[in-house]
Amino acid sequence: MLTPGRGRTGAGARGTGGSLAVTKRLMLFTDVGFLVYFSITGLGLIPPAWAFADYANPLMVSWNWSFLWIDLPASATGLTSLYLLRRGARNGPQLMLVSLVLTSASGLMAVAFWTLRGDFSLAWWIPNLYLLLFPLPAIARLTGTARVGEHAERGR
Repeated sequence: MLTPGRGRTGAGARGTGGSLAVTKRLMLFTDVGFLVYFSITGLGLIPPAWAFADYANPLMVSWNWSFLWIDLPASATGLTSLYLLRRGARNGPQLMLVSLVLTSASGLMAVAFWTLRGDFSLAWWIPNLYLLLFPLPAIARLTGTARVGEHAERGR
């Protein structure tokens, strides 16, 4: 169970907020980035030299757009969680966790795909490794915030 505003040390909302400050900034950057990326892609503004391999292939176009359905919810839950956290809402950390898991899954899916294809272009690996990895410390923190005593009391 997530206990909003409580870290491992039992710190209040202020302590947890500070410990997740970097994650919050990265989330804002990433969630806005998802929206910008799909806007640019939809408008056809990615220069061919920057595009991934077989970018114009209809199958690859479909593969790329399939990420909209994980990246858009990641962005929506992320931006909403940041808003809720600023307001001190109790459900902010839970929504933040949902966003971070979706973001990491998106990065994992892309990295797995590029691995299976044997395509190791740093231009596409670096952003997707970022998506996979940056959420992990905060996911660990958010899922490790249950108070030990709560579990023991439920078992009685």
